[in-house]
Amino acid sequence: MRNLLKEILELADGGRDAAFCRLVETRGSTPQKAGATMLVYPDGSQAGTLGGGCVEAEVKRKALLIMEDTASQIESFQLNSDYGWDDGLICGGRMQILVTPVNNASAREYCGHIVQLLEQERGFTEAVVFDEASDFELADRVLLDSQQQFVASTSGGTTDSCDATFLRTIQDHSKPIVDRPRAYAQSGIAFLPSLERCRLVIVGGGHVGKAVADLAYDLDFNVWVVDDRDTIVSEDRFPRAEQRLVGGVDEILPDLPIDSNTYCLIVTRGHNHDEEALYHLAERGARYVGLIGSTRKIKMIYDDLLEEGVSSDALQNVFAPLGIDIGSQTVPEIAVSICAELVSHRNQSGYVPGRPEPIRVSAKPESLQQQD
Repeated sequence: MRNLLKEILELADGGRDAAFCRLVETRGSTPQKAGATMLVYPDGSQAGTLGGGCVEAEVKRKALLIMEDTASQIESFQLNSDYGWDDGLICGGRMQILVTPVNNASAREYCGHIVQLLEQERGFTEAVVFDEASDFELADRVLLDSQQQFVASTSGGTTDSCDATFLRTIQDHSKPIVDRPRAYAQSGIAFLPSLERCRLVIVGGGHVGKAVADLAYDLDFNVWVVDDRDTIVSEDRFPRAEQRLVGGVDEILPDLPIDSNTYCLIVTRGHNHDEEALYHLAERGARYVGLIGSTRKIKMIYDDLLEEGVSSDALQNVFAPLGIDIGSQTVPEIAVSICAELVSHRNQSGYVPGRPEPIRVSAKPESLQQQD
């Protein structure tokens, strides 16, 4: 939904009417999964997508009819030969879609709360009643912030109140945003998490750093770039970076904010810069630290850092060499392999398939082992 922030803000401000279509539950094969969002405007145009092909045109048709009212509705679509026959796109699954007319003050206020949560970038959950068996009002929605606290509701037609039993049920079943859950359904209520954006700190703005930054932005990372060359860390080269930091590694990294949602990628132009960057990042508590380079180079860096007091446990947790093994040779291929690793690590709780064997880190550097 974050890609529609500008359009949702326009709805909240009253600049335009639309039908807010949110995929809340799926069964079987469907072109999109729960959480997908599409806005349908009175002229039939749209922003966002529910997957196209199989069912999107039919959703539009119903949305335009529902837009004439003010009440939200849950619409069910069976993806059989009724939809997509002309295109040969018969998926065979089922999609349940919440369609909300945004043409009144209450709906616009609710959109305003969504905008605020998206702008905060800390993540939130929207809960939607899609099944009458839940014992709650069909199509009612509740927004919970990243701490699972109440933000807004459409219960009773207002956004500042919510039935206590309904809210307690939602809070009891909601999963912490910090666990990065996928959309799920329970007891007739769909839970649609919007996850916190992870920061990706790229140390080194050369060819690989630029290629990764270009791709990572579209993969929902907030990109920060660090390099000591102002001509390299320029707006022209990194137009979508949130931060472009010019300075030496020892100047920038010690004071750089690092937390459990920070990914750090070390792809500088030289061995010494890489080593210095890893010295400042290995033990800072980042969610992920990755280092580019050959096995020989990485072992040399590890030995040096062990002598400087960096713990073997911290070095063992570094992802090096970088990237999933796809036989990459060119810079774009290397960027794809690295970004695939980042996405898998983020989305699968640290699990990354297809990685090369990790480099084993000794408790002592090789020079001290030889003395023993």
